[in-house]
Amino acid sequence: MTQNSQNPSKPKDAKPGPLDGLTVLDLTRVLSGPYCTMMLADMGARVIKIEHPQKGDDTRAWGPPFQQGESAYFLSINRNKESVTLNLKSPDGRQILEKLIADSDVLVENFRPGTLDRLGMGYSELSQRHSELIYCSVSGFGQTGPRRREPGYDAVLQGEGGLMSITGSPDGPAYRLGVAIADIVSGMFSAYGIAVALLARHRTGRGQLVDVGMLDAVTALLTYQAGIYFATGTPPGRLGNRHPTITPYETLEAADGDLVVAIGNDQLWRSFCNVLNIDDLADDPRFRTNKDRVSSREQLRPLLVNRLQSRSADEWLKQLKAAGIPCGAVRDLDQLFSDPQIIERAMVIALEHPIAGTIRQLGVPVKLSDTPGALHSPPPTLGQHTNTVLREIGFSAEEILHFKENGAI
Repeated sequence: MTQNSQNPSKPKDAKPGPLDGLTVLDLTRVLSGPYCTMMLADMGARVIKIEHPQKGDDTRAWGPPFQQGESAYFLSINRNKESVTLNLKSPDGRQILEKLIADSDVLVENFRPGTLDRLGMGYSELSQRHSELIYCSVSGFGQTGPRRREPGYDAVLQGEGGLMSITGSPDGPAYRLGVAIADIVSGMFSAYGIAVALLARHRTGRGQLVDVGMLDAVTALLTYQAGIYFATGTPPGRLGNRHPTITPYETLEAADGDLVVAIGNDQLWRSFCNVLNIDDLADDPRFRTNKDRVSSREQLRPLLVNRLQSRSADEWLKQLKAAGIPCGAVRDLDQLFSDPQIIERAMVIALEHPIAGTIRQLGVPVKLSDTPGALHSPPPTLGQHTNTVLREIGFSAEEILHFKENGAI
């Protein structure tokens, strides 16, 4: 293992992250796996991304938009990584992969279950040769169970995992979320699983398999919606922007657009009524407690909208915020990324890409005081680091040329 290795793509004067010294071999593509490895890379791990020699990660071709020919999709989730091209179907490619595994602490893959087993690179085989290796497998339905071999795609998993059944208006079609939440949460759970497996290895000296199924990950998001079903036996339906157990906790229409309010308790309800100058509703038996308001939400909503439509959303938001009431505007991304709060929190960072030029990236959302994560290098071009990495693991210039000539890299 290479727990003391240095990440050559990281500036020498960069502050060490919590995962500095760890090497992650990234065999993933598209979103769930790359999101996981991006999280690890942001926190200091050296991530070596293995890509197909001709086409690379599928998302390199996804678009438009492209920035100077580079996919905006690919650029969004592959910073802080090194790209090595490798043909896993060639004997030389597998020989190179074996040497890379021997130098890695973590392997992450999101092939369909059984794919790497057929190449002799499954967990059961590798764990015998590399007992300290943490092997993370991300798949649609997990490594076990009757559906394990089905492919995993975000839209399918949002539907199969119940999310679409509770997303959308009551009288309209089911909707998928505007981001690929099944992929993203699977990547997040994978990074979490790897982190706790690293802690366990610190105690036991052994690696282990981290098995993350997208269906499991989406199911885990259901939390109180699952609780409602467990308590009642009735599947919850779509409520639009309303909350199933809190009211008002939704978007409401002001004179010129929507605002969002989150009235999470009865004291906030009284303050909300005071700001809106509808104190009579605060003590109305239909609305006095949250339980009452949830039961009478259909009567309450038009009364609130009627009052809110007398002023603009901005006017109401200023008064509500001054009174300490949780609320906000429904903003587009242009408004979001010009927010001084987002700028102050370094949630937009510019990087220089060798082809695309200046690109903007989302920042690291977890702020650590002593060992912070950071963006230190742009997403790699295809195969940008192949020669460097292969030299590091002992291959000569002649061998590397041979690998190129026979299509292994």
